[in-house]
Amino acid sequence: MLPPIPDLRQLRYFVTVAEEKHFGRAAVRLSMTQPPLSQAIRALEETLGVELFARTKRSVELTPVGVDLLPEVQRLLASAEGLRPLAQSLARGEAGALSLAFVSTADYGLLPLLLRDFGARHPRVRLELTEATSDVQIDELVAGRIDAGLVIAPLPSRHAAQLSWLPIAREPLVIAMSTDMAKRVGSAAGSKADSPAEWLDTPISLRDVADEPLVIFPRRLAPGFYDIIMDCYGVAGLSPRVGQEAIQMQTIVSLVSAGMGVALVPQSLRNLRRTGVVYRPLSESVPAIETGLVWRTAEVSPVLAGFIEIVRAHAATMEAQFAAPRV
Repeated sequence: MLPPIPDLRQLRYFVTVAEEKHFGRAAVRLSMTQPPLSQAIRALEETLGVELFARTKRSVELTPVGVDLLPEVQRLLASAEGLRPLAQSLARGEAGALSLAFVSTADYGLLPLLLRDFGARHPRVRLELTEATSDVQIDELVAGRIDAGLVIAPLPSRHAAQLSWLPIAREPLVIAMSTDMAKRVGSAAGSKADSPAEWLDTPISLRDVADEPLVIFPRRLAPGFYDIIMDCYGVAGLSPRVGQEAIQMQTIVSLVSAGMGVALVPQSLRNLRRTGVVYRPLSESVPAIETGLVWRTAEVSPVLAGFIEIVRAHAATMEAQFAAPRV
């Protein structure tokens, strides 16, 4: 059988008597008579197994134990008084924690925008961020170890019944290549441009780099992304030669800068500025990479609901920008 524990009422009585140093005055403050107050303090001392007050006919003083215990009890009562507003904040999604995973491509455009807006609206929510590939995120979601993830479409069909999907951003692929390679390609195509700034907006055909090794994610880690890239080559009638595989976008771009090959990456990767690398649009019509938010349909906490609301607003804005005609 568990030993008895003091209740909050007894602890409030203890603090009041300690402050007044007089049972009669403490009873008046508490709107009660003195005998029940004295009984309650006795019961508290019995529960704790110590004496809290040294009593005489003329005075009431805290014992050394009572002196040391008083600040702890005051902190405990202050915490208890904060439970109601905390519970209400949790229910409104204004406090708590959100465990969010994201693919590395989201780190260069989408993720900072979402975190900025969410942090401004919910400053008391603790964010737990993890970078992970799409396949790892899905496994973590299904296992209940994260609340939501930013992944690249499509989702595995085997989890469709468990997970909800909200598309956020679609962006075209661009080709990342070393500056030396860009010069060679430009010379072969008869381009007069001789600086990276002049290359940035000049489209390039996949045929111009068809013989270059391709740096890409392993298919097992990002099957949707991998297949889109391979389809780009297939539609152009080309068969890419995979030179290197890497699981991080930073690593892929580093390999490109070292002259290990070319890479097809989402347009937002242009924000990853790396010495020796340029990003060029493709002249071929290429499919868009779609990034979205995924979460367990049956488990939406108030904090997650607040994050989804912000994501929906960004999704609407980004869809309008993607659909707008290019001038």
